[in-house]
Amino acid sequence: MPETIAASAESASLNFPERILLASPRGYCAGVDRAVQTVERALELYGAPVYVRKEIVHNKHVVEQLRRRGAVFVDEETEVPEGSVTVFSAHGVAPSVHRNAATRGLRTIDATCPLVTKVHVEARKFAAAGYTIVLIGHSGHEEVEGTMGEAPAKIVLVESEADVDALEVPDPKRVAYISQTTLSVDETRSIIELLRARFPDIVGPRTDDICYATTNRQTAVKQLAAECDVVLVIGSTNSSNSQRLVEVTRDLGTEAYLIDHELQVREEWLDGKRVVGITSGASAPEELVQRLVTFFRERGTDDVSELEVISEDVRFMLPKSLRTALADADADPRASAAR
Repeated sequence: MPETIAASAESASLNFPERILLASPRGYCAGVDRAVQTVERALELYGAPVYVRKEIVHNKHVVEQLRRRGAVFVDEETEVPEGSVTVFSAHGVAPSVHRNAATRGLRTIDATCPLVTKVHVEARKFAAAGYTIVLIGHSGHEEVEGTMGEAPAKIVLVESEADVDALEVPDPKRVAYISQTTLSVDETRSIIELLRARFPDIVGPRTDDICYATTNRQTAVKQLAAECDVVLVIGSTNSSNSQRLVEVTRDLGTEAYLIDHELQVREEWLDGKRVVGITSGASAPEELVQRLVTFFRERGTDDVSELEVISEDVRFMLPKSLRTALADADADPRASAAR
């Protein structure tokens, strides 16, 4: 009997909301799903170790799972033993990385997201046409480093509206802009408007560089924020698109917190909160969302529903080199065993 009373008292002391609302869409985008599958299939085909330059995607949980399966993550391709199987992350790499890998005889699989590749192509096109290219993005991010590597003498990085005000270019009539794919839609729009005001002849990509998944998740979290007292965003701190989801929510006046998993939820965040919203960045697996839902169900929250804003059906094929190797292995099982 005393144990029952103690358990009841403990349950009563826990903060738990009346309702959980899940944003839809959330979590994995097509580029992340493709990149993670690329490492998984490479491990199946070639066996461990498979080397990965940088984190394949920006999520600690995903990286640790792949590490346990035999993936070895390195900062630079120069750390990889010559001739080894090496995967380039979803964020893309500069041409110099491809050259270094070729020099070392690495068997490379390029898991760059096709939408990032699109930005690289734009950078090369604008550079060849003699434009100064303004890249809207965050310094130090792998995607930005890879894109700037396409035309380092022609690209200048802009991170804020203040950077636009201070920007000087050789020819104001020959300016183009491109952007990192994981930025805040609203913030990027305001920077582009300022660029157009300063450089009326500026040109840009034919279609928006910010990826569909980033846009859709930000649209969904805006609607989620309007119906919740607090929003929990599942994603790692180095995930740009996850950070933007937190910022977008806070800009609307709703509390928001970034967490890697359910054990990082703090009691004070839940104090007095009736409706808790949950979303996840494009590199966070659904498993982490369901663990968080279970966390709340075990506290006593039974009302869990989804707020579907946009339906997604985008899929990307695996990298061509991997598809070819898998097809060869299927045609001749001995070839796979030999690897």
